[in-house]
Amino acid sequence: MLKKLIELTVLIFCMVIVFNACKKDGGAGSENSGHTLAKPKFNSNVTYGTVTDQDGNVYKTVIIGTQTWMAENLKVTHYNDGTPIPNVTGNEEWKSLSTGAYCNYNNTANKDTIDIYGRLYNWYAVNTGKLAPKGWHVATDIDWANLEHFLGENLAVGKLKEEGTDHWMTPNMAATNESGFTALPAGERYYYGEFYDIGEHSYWWSSSLDYGKYALEWGADYRITNLGRCGYEVMDGFSVRCIKDN
Repeated sequence: MLKKLIELTVLIFCMVIVFNACKKDGGAGSENSGHTLAKPKFNSNVTYGTVTDQDGNVYKTVIIGTQTWMAENLKVTHYNDGTPIPNVTGNEEWKSLSTGAYCNYNNTANKDTIDIYGRLYNWYAVNTGKLAPKGWHVATDIDWANLEHFLGENLAVGKLKEEGTDHWMTPNMAATNESGFTALPAGERYYYGEFYDIGEHSYWWSSSLDYGKYALEWGADYRITNLGRCGYEVMDGFSVRCIKDN
């Protein structure tokens, strides 16, 4: 009897490890944790505009306070001067980059997934100053701070996140999308190449450096109601939101 109990305990322990490993790799765990192909739920009470990128992709835009933001994550594959942005899929190549690049989460070719979540860019692409459509720029640290101040500290994330759990993992705390920003949990690519956190977390680059080495990132999570801010490796792959020039 004791032997059977030990065997059952070991089996359960192994199953938990496998589940968590799949989830961290963006595998089946993540697919079932809010990562769906449902269309985003924009705020029907908000009036949206549009902006078009170098590839001809059309994005919804929204005015929040005195700022005009994209209401969708960037998915462009060319800089605004027409130069192609390299699509880097291999982990070894990704972590050795010192120039701009993009990838799709888990290197997917699924157009619906890309349309919904956008693409992930390293900070070198941001730092070219040519990633955003002309007349726009990748949001700076100050842009993000002003957005947070306008929406209210400790309240901003709820007002930014898409409502419900079509894309966000339960419980998607306090999400109302009151602002119309429609934040979606597109996940990230770590500097060493692995993908994590789709369905759980949004990471957006700012164009600002932290201590001259790390780049500042702002983030939203399904469990919290305040915006996170941290310095990350410039080789990481994050989403991008653009803001209209003044």
